Amino acid sequence: MTDLEWVRFGTSTWTYEGWQGQVYLRTYVKTAFAPECLGGYCQYLYKGHPLFRTVGNDATFYRPPSANQLTRYLTQIPEDFHMCFEVWEELTIPIYAKHAPYGPRAGQVNPNFLNAEAFNTLVLQPYRDAHFGPNAGPFLLEFQRHGMPAEEFLDKLDVFLSRLPTDFRYAVEIRNAGLLGERYHDMLTAHGVAHVYNHWCAMPPLAEQHQRLDTFTAPFTVLRLLTPLKMTYEAAKKRAEPYDKIVGELLEMRQDAVNLIRQATREGRSTYVLVNNRAEGNAPLTIQALVDRL
Repeated sequence: MTDLEWVRFGTSTWTYEGWQGQVYLRTYVKTAFAPECLGGYCQYLYKGHPLFRTVGNDATFYRPPSANQLTRYLTQIPEDFHMCFEVWEELTIPIYAKHAPYGPRAGQVNPNFLNAEAFNTLVLQPYRDAHFGPNAGPFLLEFQRHGMPAEEFLDKLDVFLSRLPTDFRYAVEIRNAGLLGERYHDMLTAHGVAHVYNHWCAMPPLAEQHQRLDTFTAPFTVLRLLTPLKMTYEAAKKRAEPYDKIVGELLEMRQDAVNLIRQATREGRSTYVLVNNRAEGNAPLTIQALVDRL
């Protein structure tokens, strides 16, 4: 198999109206764009072949999808297409941020942090009800930067992962670089869970993340190319808008991503690569550049 047969490229989400004329070639009524454009996304071709074989769903970070919503996705995606869902933040934040949307919970300890029973019943059950399993990529457990001691966090995560059902796949994305090490690696490996190699402002380069881990931790791996390193989310957003062109090539990111894909492929592991507009300005063009390198 070639590298491209082992890798699934996609964007962090798919509902960018600015991609009309680039990814989306039909005209949508404004109210119909978001509910209907997934089909157009899946049909987008590069050099005669579908470019996107996966996509991220970041909306599910804020609330779990219903079975009906998942069924609607199934009507628009090809049989071999995988969607990677971010896990509901209610299960992945130890303390609610002091932000107005959290209301009286702001600043309080989250009692549902890493609650495996809640994850199984509130998050996973709709996927079973909609028979979405064959089209589910790894579930992405994104942990924002937090002040919890490393050992306490890893203890809780270890227990949580041990209680997860095995009919789905999981990947962990951390934003605390200090967690990258032997215990984190061995814990993920024991549970068959992937580390998400995230190119994000406060994390080390992708190659350094892999160096700290030494080996992949699951039969698959996940790369999320999110923002330039050492650049805030707000600055990356301002730099990239309106997301219609490459505003700055991240050559180290591209080469590190290609190297990880090639190594995973040599080892018989599949790779999911999810690219955000805020990395280089236009995620589809970044993906095309990666495809050309492979």
